[in-house]
Amino acid sequence: MAKISSPTETDWCIESLIAVFQKYAGKGMEFLSFKNTELANQKDPGVLDRMMKKLDTNSDGQLDFSEFLNLIGGLAMACHDSFLKAVPSQKRT
Repeated sequence: MAKISSPTETDWCIESLIAVFQKYAGKGMEFLSFKNTELANQKDPGVLDRMMKKLDTNSDGQLDFSEFLNLIGGLAMACHDSFLKAVPSQKRT
């Protein structure tokens, strides 16, 4: 019998992303509600609006799970880039 290991940090992060998506999901994710609640600390709300327009190709104001992951990935990359600029000694990878 295989030993069941404890969830990893990555497992927890994935579960958290799924839980956030499910919290706002109906037929699709209602972006405005998500943005106002989960991304309220975003320094440049215009960035979010531009990202949404690129992701929401049918202009219905909702994101499916794949589009949501693209949004989160883009935000994570932007945060990572900001962090590297703030700490110039960090090696870029």
